[in-house]
Amino acid sequence: MTPLFSGNDDLSLAGKVSKDAIDSLTIQIKAIEAVVEKKIDIRKPYDLLLSMPGVGRVLALTIMMETGPIERFPKVGNYVSYCRKVPAARYSNEKKKGIGNRKNGNKYLSWAYAEVAELARRFDPEARAYYERKRRHSNAPIAYNALANKLSRAAYYIMRDGVTFMPEKMFA
Repeated sequence: MTPLFSGNDDLSLAGKVSKDAIDSLTIQIKAIEAVVEKKIDIRKPYDLLLSMPGVGRVLALTIMMETGPIERFPKVGNYVSYCRKVPAARYSNEKKKGIGNRKNGNKYLSWAYAEVAELARRFDPEARAYYERKRRHSNAPIAYNALANKLSRAAYYIMRDGVTFMPEKMFA
């Protein structure tokens, strides 16, 4: 028992039970991931996507499976748009006239890159610095979407060129 919980046996027990539940679920999740990886035809981009900050086994599989052949996207902008990571506002004479086509693209890739951006922001210092730099000039949702856009662009080049993630190119 730690000094923090001394005299609080109920809190100590609650913490131990929660930790045991987390450990048990972690083992089960790893078993499920292993079975899924065996059943799926894993292509080369999968290993390379794992080099990105915020991308784990499940997100790499999701990105790989939902993207399909990367050759179907001639430019990076086409891919990022398909991932729903670009603004969908329409402008005329520098005035906003609406937000059309917000739902075009792949909702699962949109979710995956949102998760990647959040995990990268939390655990990668360079991604966090980029996010904070953007947040100082705008607000949190815009900075968050800018990070997700940048990560989806990086994933496009990783899959297209068969290279590992290069933070010096992304956050320069």
